[in-house]
Amino acid sequence: MGGRAVTVSNDSELEEQIAGWRAYVERRPEIHGGDADELEDHLRSRITELTDAGLQEDEAFLIAVKRMGTLDDVSREFAREHSERLWKQLVLPAEPDAPTVARSRRELPVALFCAVLAALAVKAPALFGVGLGGFYARNLGLFVLAPLAGYFVWQRRVSPRVVAVLTGLFVLGAVFANVYPLDDDSQSVVLTALHLPLALWLVVGVAYVGGEWLSAQRRMDFIRFTGEWAIYYVLLALGGGVLTGITVNVFSAIGVNTDDFVGSWLVPCGAAGAVVVAAWLVEAKQSVIENMAPVLTRVFTPLFAVALLAFLVAFVVSGHGIDVDRDVLILFDVLLVLVLGLLLYAISARDPLARAGLFDRVQLGLVISALLIDALVLVAITGRITEFGFTPNKTAALGENLVLLANLAWSAWLFFGFVRNRAPFARLERWQTGYVLVYAAWAWVVVLVFPPIFGFR
Repeated sequence: MGGRAVTVSNDSELEEQIAGWRAYVERRPEIHGGDADELEDHLRSRITELTDAGLQEDEAFLIAVKRMGTLDDVSREFAREHSERLWKQLVLPAEPDAPTVARSRRELPVALFCAVLAALAVKAPALFGVGLGGFYARNLGLFVLAPLAGYFVWQRRVSPRVVAVLTGLFVLGAVFANVYPLDDDSQSVVLTALHLPLALWLVVGVAYVGGEWLSAQRRMDFIRFTGEWAIYYVLLALGGGVLTGITVNVFSAIGVNTDDFVGSWLVPCGAAGAVVVAAWLVEAKQSVIENMAPVLTRVFTPLFAVALLAFLVAFVVSGHGIDVDRDVLILFDVLLVLVLGLLLYAISARDPLARAGLFDRVQLGLVISALLIDALVLVAITGRITEFGFTPNKTAALGENLVLLANLAWSAWLFFGFVRNRAPFARLERWQTGYVLVYAAWAWVVVLVFPPIFGFR
């Protein structure tokens, strides 16, 4: 099965179907690049046999997928989804072998161990007399994301070379977050606190994909994981809030004050440990239930589109410019990031072979609205910089909005081509997964370069 290259046809539709099947298979954590190559070779052999027997290529593809033995359950589910053109994702696990079962039983203990490490890392500085403020602002991302990366290193059996790269990037972040002489109330500390976690989260992504960061499909897998992780973390936070409230009130009923314990231990340790636990929950349910992020995307995309259009209308009618201060800039950046998040998770859940529909046009309207708002914010920022000069905050805001503007502009163009049936949907997906590298580069620039450029202000 493995040694020869099998060709079936140059038909673009068939190649897109095979690419979609391969992307589906590669989402399985136990399938690696070499396994996927071998399975694809097997699939192409079966398609060739069936087309030689007189079947049409689309029929041969579906039958060949159903007959795949190694991933029979997964392939059969894929064939059902493909033929019904479902937008959702549902992955049912193949029957695991004994080593896989044994390893899966260790996943929860390993995840809990990494969660405890994250909790201890957050508390350790305070135990040695380090107070809150600048130190925690600069290093919190390091404390909680390093154990998460370690969890994925174990789970994905990452190679020593990739482990060395991951370690080097975390050390780089730790050194430059602490080596610069920054006052706790400086703008550079705030920028580091905001951008270092983003940079390190993308480093975690390298561990999540097992070092296959150059694969667009694997980057999309990490984007899906990010959305699912965020949902689970919020759910854990809500549950933790209920637990905290009950704990405080139950103990106060018997005259025991737990405020110090809750504030000093329960909340910070629980919040840190939940970072890893949420990741474990995503992985544990990955092969059992439907992803939630795409469902929420379907709900909130029209709502955000209406809200942004209403803002643009109000802006034109009122004639009032945008107030440019740090909180407002952060608010607009969060808004634009949410729009891109909705776009990303809709892309991740969409059948790339399906024709453009109403929801795609709603998304195009959302992207265009966000693009116009980004342009308005850039005009306001440029005016403030022209009047008062460059500061770390304004320069970071300018750069971030330019980065977002470029993404939104090209996304709008690709979406327009898709809804007009002039461009394949795959181009938009490749653009979004490739642009993740731009976000990573910008985050590292802010952390490493901005403090010395602006005199450590």
